[in-house]
Amino acid sequence: MKATPMVWTGRVLTGLFALFILGASVFPKLSGMPVAEETMAQLGWPHGYAFAIGLIELGCLILYLIPRTSVLGAGLFMGLLGGAMAAQIRAGAPLFSHQLFSLYLGLVMWGGLWLRDASLRALFPFRRVA
Repeated sequence: MKATPMVWTGRVLTGLFALFILGASVFPKLSGMPVAEETMAQLGWPHGYAFAIGLIELGCLILYLIPRTSVLGAGLFMGLLGGAMAAQIRAGAPLFSHQLFSLYLGLVMWGGLWLRDASLRALFPFRRVA
C-alpha cells in the first residue's frame, strides 16, 4: 500500500517530535547531565528525580512510536506534558516560551499521529463547515 503525502508528513512530524524529545529531554536526564538536575531544581523538583522522569519519557516515547500502542503513548505523553506545563506555571516561567511549550509539543505529537493514522482521522475528522 502506497503512503500518501499526508502520511509522510505525519511521519516527518513524528520523527521530529521523537528526535527533539530524545535530544533535549531524555538524553540529558538519563546521561546525568548537570543541566537536567539544574533545570529540575529551578522548577522546584528535589534532587534525584531527573533520571526517573527521563525513564518515564522514554517509555512514553517508545509506546508512541509503536503503531499498535501509539494512541496510548500519545495519551500518556499528554499527561506528562500537562505536568510539565503545571510545573512551569508554578515556577512563574514566561508564558509563550516556557508555559505553553508543552502545548506546542503536544500539537506536533498529535498532529503527526493524526496525519499518519487513518483510524484516528476517522475518529476526529476535520470537516469544512458549509
